[in-house]
Amino acid sequence: MRSPVFFLVCAAVGIAVFIFGKVLNNDYFFFAGYTVLQYVVLATGWNILGGYTGYVNFGSAAFFAIGAYSSVVLHKTIPLPIPVLVLIAAVISGVIGLGMGYLTLRLRGSFFAIATLALAVVLQTLVVNWDFVGGSRGAYIIRPNTVPIIGSYIEYLFLIMLALAVIALTVARVIERSRLGYGFATIRDDELAAEACGVPTLRLKLIATTLSGALMGMAGAPFPYYIGYLQPSSAFGLEYAVNSIAMPMIGGTTSWAGPLIGAVLLGTLQQLATVTISSAVNLLIVGLLLTGFVIIAPSGILGLVQKYWKGRDVGFVGRRRVSAGGS
Repeated sequence: MRSPVFFLVCAAVGIAVFIFGKVLNNDYFFFAGYTVLQYVVLATGWNILGGYTGYVNFGSAAFFAIGAYSSVVLHKTIPLPIPVLVLIAAVISGVIGLGMGYLTLRLRGSFFAIATLALAVVLQTLVVNWDFVGGSRGAYIIRPNTVPIIGSYIEYLFLIMLALAVIALTVARVIERSRLGYGFATIRDDELAAEACGVPTLRLKLIATTLSGALMGMAGAPFPYYIGYLQPSSAFGLEYAVNSIAMPMIGGTTSWAGPLIGAVLLGTLQQLATVTISSAVNLLIVGLLLTGFVIIAPSGILGLVQKYWKGRDVGFVGRRRVSAGGS
């Protein structure tokens, strides 16, 4: 399936989901759907660096917060439409991702992961002491109740996040099937061997951090309008850092479909737990599922499925040979 066709298929599925929500006539469907789609974008962005390239990033909440607070700053200075805010947030987050990569990508393994975590701590400290965006008190975002033609504002936000999810998945799929994706894979498999073969590993890693940061910043840009009140503890929330890592690992980190599967599965379970038990159990769900998949299926759901079908194919070939020998 070519990329334009893939984009159109994703868009068609998304529109069908939107129509289904309109038929239900239940605003919570759009609230919950927005959150799940937000995680699709965030997990896909994380996976470009953490899955395709093999550099585990613990600072995903920082890029999400950069996108959110860039919207707050612009809302207070020059109010702009949300799609424009998303584009600006992507540029700002991508530039910061490039800078982060330039400073930290000479580190590897746990040293790189700790450096990205330190970035999140530094940025949160800066925001807490920045009075223009509310500091530790937070900032209110006043939004309209309805949008012309579309209807309620939450439906408008749902459509925006749906478009971002489609864009993020299309970008990830294009990368996976391109020379850039093959370059990322060589770094993930054996970076020293890739360097010995002349692969420009530093340049590729900088591209990965830029694209990853831009997508995660896009996920955070509409968040102040969704929640209505933004404070550092919500923008830099632990759930964003944990979910952005857990969802690709549960779905499978070597394919664009892995973050999508993990985000839909885990995000849906968390939304069900929120309305039936409590939102406090969300991280418990993540921990239990992640532990289970690390033990049972280290390659995620996609790896488990591929292993199953490979076993079936091997068994089928074996039975063909036996029957051919018997005849």
